[in-house]
Amino acid sequence: MNKKEITEALKRVKEISQKRNFKQKVDLIINLKDLDLKNPDNHLNLFVPLHFTIGKGITVCGLVGPELLEQSKTTFDNTILVDDFAEFAKDVKKCKKLASKYNYFVAQANIMPKVASAFGRVLGTRGKMPNPKAGCVVPPAANLKQLYEKLQKTVKVSVKSSPVVQCCVGSEDLPDEEVIDNISNIYDNIIHHLPGEKNNIKNVIVKLTMGPAIVIGKTDKDTAGKAKKKDTKAEEKPADAPKEESKPEEKKAEEKKVEKTE
Repeated sequence: MNKKEITEALKRVKEISQKRNFKQKVDLIINLKDLDLKNPDNHLNLFVPLHFTIGKGITVCGLVGPELLEQSKTTFDNTILVDDFAEFAKDVKKCKKLASKYNYFVAQANIMPKVASAFGRVLGTRGKMPNPKAGCVVPPAANLKQLYEKLQKTVKVSVKSSPVVQCCVGSEDLPDEEVIDNISNIYDNIIHHLPGEKNNIKNVIVKLTMGPAIVIGKTDKDTAGKAKKKDTKAEEKPADAPKEESKPEEKKAEEKKVEKTE
């Protein structure tokens, strides 16, 4: 899959998608094949760093101790001090509400056991526990501003039970070049983590939130060719075209008609 194919597919998606009164996301769907997901070694759990943002604010919540409290408050979208963990541990609904509100959770490393105890049962099932792979488990002296900026350009890719990847790669108002680069970057990262690389890719689809899907790398040529064949069959034969020979049954019927007339 090259950038020219991505460019053509994205252009086509925007042409055929109905305009909405809100800013639509650009979604990437990668269907996988010949992948045994019963084997944990074939699962994907990646955090792909991008060159560009995906056009929507990535929300981050800090789970910190007193060392990072002030920095977290001025940097992240929400901050929960370790002293307040107990109220979330007691109230599952409150914890679920928190989990649905933020994309990433950043935890201070030296209080991770308390984070796991208070939030693990909810964040864990949603795949939102602070993850070292994304840089979300930090030391007490971490630079949170740099991490926040990095997370704005990070996309999570997870494949466990179903052989499909679906993620947001941009929005319709972003420059096409940025969205195309994001798609290419995610695709390259995924194939390098698959046992069969490109052989494990069934197809790659791009679409807007409320729009139809387009398979990258496929054009309308095949469909057009089939349509032409159908049209050719439907055409009337020219007046000077030779008549087809009558079938044996038709010949017998004609002979009987002649006999009766005589």
